[in-house]
Amino acid sequence: MVDRRIQVGFLAPAAVIFLLFFLLPLGALFVAASSEGLGAFRRLFADPLFWRGLTGSLILGTVAPLGSVVVGFGVALHLSRLSQGLRTALMFVIALPLTFSGLIVAYGFILLLGRAGFVTLALAKLGFDPAVVGSFIFSPAGLGLAYSYYLIPRVVMVVLPVIRNFDMSQLLAAESLGAPSWRVLGDILLPQIFPALARAFCLTAAVAIGAYGTALALVGTQLNILPLLLYSKISETGTDFPAASALSVVLLAICCLIIGVSEAVDGARQPSDSAA
Repeated sequence: MVDRRIQVGFLAPAAVIFLLFFLLPLGALFVAASSEGLGAFRRLFADPLFWRGLTGSLILGTVAPLGSVVVGFGVALHLSRLSQGLRTALMFVIALPLTFSGLIVAYGFILLLGRAGFVTLALAKLGFDPAVVGSFIFSPAGLGLAYSYYLIPRVVMVVLPVIRNFDMSQLLAAESLGAPSWRVLGDILLPQIFPALARAFCLTAAVAIGAYGTALALVGTQLNILPLLLYSKISETGTDFPAASALSVVLLAICCLIIGVSEAVDGARQPSDSAA
C-alpha cells in the first residue's frame, strides 16, 4: 500500500504536467485546424508555397541527417576503441551542443562563418573572397552544416552503446583472414548495427524537419521549409490561424511518421534477434 502511494505521488504531478502542457495544447491545435471543417487543409494543400516548403523540408531532413549519421558513426566507432575515462570526457564535450538552443547555435556559426566571422576574415587574408565565404552559412548548405552541429551528437549517443556491445572478435577474425577494412565494416559491422543507424537517422530527420530557431536566424524566410512557412502564417503579417494549425498538424504527422518508421525497423529486427 505504501509503495502504491509513493507511485501515485510521483505519477500524479507528471500526469498533470503532461495534460496541461501536451494534451491540452495539442487538442486546441486540432480544434483550430478543424474549425472550418476541411477548409483549412484544402486551402493549405492548394498553396504552392506549402508544396515547395514540403520539398525543401524533406530535402533538408534527408541530407543533413544522412551526413550526420555518416560522421556520427565514424566518431562512435573511434570512441568505442578508447579507454573509459577518455571516452567519458569526450562524450561530455560532444554532448554540449545539445544544451544550446537553436538561436545560440545559429549566432555561433554567424560569429564563426558570417561575413565578419573569424574563419571568414582568416580566409580573406589568404586571398579568399569574404563575400563568397561569408554567404555560405546563410545558404541551404550552410543551414545543413549548422543542423549537423547538434544532429551528430544525437547520432553518437544512439550508435555508441550498440557498437560498444558489438562482438569485435568478429572483425578481428575477418581481418586475420585477409579481409580489407572496408569489407569488414560493410559485410560484418554495418549490417548488424543497421537498426541503430536507422533509429539515429529517423531521430535526426524528425529533429531537422521540425527545427525552427536555427533556420529563422540563419536564412529567415528566404528558404522555403515548413517551420518557416508556419512562422510566416502566425507572424505579424500572417492572420490565417486555421491554416497555420493545419500546417502544424501536417508537420506533426510527418515527424510522427518518421519516428514510426524507426520503431517499425526496430520491431522488425527484434524477432529475428530472439529467434537467433
